[in-house]
Amino acid sequence: MTSPIPGGSPNARNTARGLPTPPRGWPIGSYGTYAEAQRAVDYLSDEQFPVEDVTIVGVDLMQVEKVTGRLTWGRVLGAGVASGAWLGLFFGLLVGLFTGHALGSLIAGLAGGIVFGVISTAIPYAATRGTRDFSSTMQLVAGRYDVICEPRSAERARDMLARLNID
Repeated sequence: MTSPIPGGSPNARNTARGLPTPPRGWPIGSYGTYAEAQRAVDYLSDEQFPVEDVTIVGVDLMQVEKVTGRLTWGRVLGAGVASGAWLGLFFGLLVGLFTGHALGSLIAGLAGGIVFGVISTAIPYAATRGTRDFSSTMQLVAGRYDVICEPRSAERARDMLARLNID
């Protein structure tokens, strides 16, 4: 296959199109948490290392869904009222600032927001028909975090991180 960019490699072709490309470089450290990898890069930065040569790569990605509670019609409608009320108050305040009828705009915004909030939460919940009666948060995490570096400075970075681990 030929590259549309004269002299370009497949990675250059993907970059030109804005497509994701795998990171490149030599490994200089591997850590169990993102915070540890971030600490390593911060240490390199503190030591005046050119951190623009460094990349943190999450390896063995997992999607983690943490169940936060049971959903009931009461909770769903209550959440709809609360979120709609805030949105309605915000829009009512904005309209009130421009029209000069602050109280009327706030009341109308509040009522409209509550109706909108209840409808926008009730319809999706009803559509599940009881197959998802719980709330949760979703997170993408990695099994480990590798720090890689451009080959021109990888050996120096690895030596610096070895001193960090001794401290």
